[in-house]
Amino acid sequence: MISRHLFRCAQQPLKQGVRRYATEPPKSSNNATLIGGIVAAGALGTGYYLTTGEKSSQKIATKASDLASTAAKEVKSDDPISANVKASKSAFTGGDQGWIDLKLESVEEINHNTKKFRFALPEKDQTSGLTVASALLTQYKGPEMEKPAIRPYTPVSDEDQVGTIDFIIKKYPNGAMSEHMHDMEPPQRLNFKGPIPKYPYKPNEHKHVAMIAGGTGITPMYQVARAIFKNPEDKTKVTLVFGNLTEEDILLKREFEELENTYPQRFRAFYVLDNPPERWMQPKGHVTKELLKTVLPEAKEEGTKIFVCGPPGMYKAVSGAKKSPSDQGELAGMLKDLGYTKDQVYKF
Repeated sequence: MISRHLFRCAQQPLKQGVRRYATEPPKSSNNATLIGGIVAAGALGTGYYLTTGEKSSQKIATKASDLASTAAKEVKSDDPISANVKASKSAFTGGDQGWIDLKLESVEEINHNTKKFRFALPEKDQTSGLTVASALLTQYKGPEMEKPAIRPYTPVSDEDQVGTIDFIIKKYPNGAMSEHMHDMEPPQRLNFKGPIPKYPYKPNEHKHVAMIAGGTGITPMYQVARAIFKNPEDKTKVTLVFGNLTEEDILLKREFEELENTYPQRFRAFYVLDNPPERWMQPKGHVTKELLKTVLPEAKEEGTKIFVCGPPGMYKAVSGAKKSPSDQGELAGMLKDLGYTKDQVYKF
């Protein structure tokens, strides 16, 4: 009884702050009341574990490869950013292009198990050719491997970046591709193929985009968010809920903080930590239904779209898993309980 009362008390200023943000510009960028309420909500709720692991699934890889083979015909966008990318000299064109061997140019250590990799495109004046949102396949076959490891990754570099392409890769135990990449050094090479079309984002198609991510599932979210705020004609609001184990695990935090400082009326990020530092002022514990109910736009609000990307345990708890790369599966979990429909949710 006491915990329910505390949660309701903490939730009142939080709900009021978030709802004002969803309908009108805030008067200031001070989130003290908002964050305080979320901390209470996170501490009292129960949720999911961000399970980790990189599974070898040749069936998934084959599906993704099939998507890459038809990407040139399927990727269409009215986004001027995507149109500009397609008009430039593209390294990846899809269709029957096949695998492209890229040279590793540099490696930057992000934290204890994550690195940023920069690969040189075949020609110095090329862009990647990727649109928003899309990814690339990677391929590697070790000397003792019966079949090659094939994994999709979303770049973190801008679609207009010339001559190189960047990826942030987390190393997973027994992950054939991630372990291989973490062992790579310049100027070693790796096979890439694509683009793999994901969600065909269009400016102003949605009034409010909510993003729920865990771990390296943040990369497609960053790709979409960057495109939204890069386009001065796009007025879409964005709310990010990003779950991690520790503060060190929060990837791209500096980039998201820059967006939040530049666009305080349209972007808010909430970082949920399982093992937070002592003076952590954001949500603690796991992502919960109570937290999502408080910070996300309501299911009944017109123009709401929710993106989900993270480890298997997160999908199961938040939205239900995808059946395959081309089949979203049924909506389940917290989002279904909160009244969202299958059409409102996209699982990367």
